[in-house]
Amino acid sequence: MENATGRGTVVAVVGDAAEDALETLEGIRTVGILPLRGSEPALAARRIGASLTPWIVHDADPLEHVAAAWVELFDERSTLGALEAEVEAALAQFDADEAVMPDYYIVLDPEDADMTWRHWWCGALGHHAPRRVIPAARPASPRDDSLRRMLTALPTSPPWPEPSSWLPRIPFEIPDRVGLRDRTEPAA
Repeated sequence: MENATGRGTVVAVVGDAAEDALETLEGIRTVGILPLRGSEPALAARRIGASLTPWIVHDADPLEHVAAAWVELFDERSTLGALEAEVEAALAQFDADEAVMPDYYIVLDPEDADMTWRHWWCGALGHHAPRRVIPAARPASPRDDSLRRMLTALPTSPPWPEPSSWLPRIPFEIPDRVGLRDRTEPAA
């Protein structure tokens, strides 16, 4: 499976058990497994770009710093300026091809995450491409094949919009309210 850029389909597995989840995919010839957590986005982008497999599964998130700043803002541990700076840095990395937006995020055990993090994954981020942020249970064992099965059944949907079209508005994506402003309430 290839995306519009000609590279394989890129899947970021995020959550506390991401490293264990990647290990459950070992041995599949068509899946390139890249443990990249903690790597600089530019290094991750180069490694992803160099992969020749139809599927590229990794544990790095190009929006990791944006996500952390968003969570800290709404947990009242940081400022709007810090989040805006992280958004600008991420956009610069995307513009310079030093970061790769994954085609899909698989979010492990979002129901166990802190509430603001859950709102990031399933709300603020997921709102922009709902069928491309997929909650999943962490692997139960090294032989758990649920992630393998999930790769064969990822939903088709429009690709992510360009980050520059939505990332600057992320500071205004309020937990528990994402998507609600687009609804119309029935008249009482």
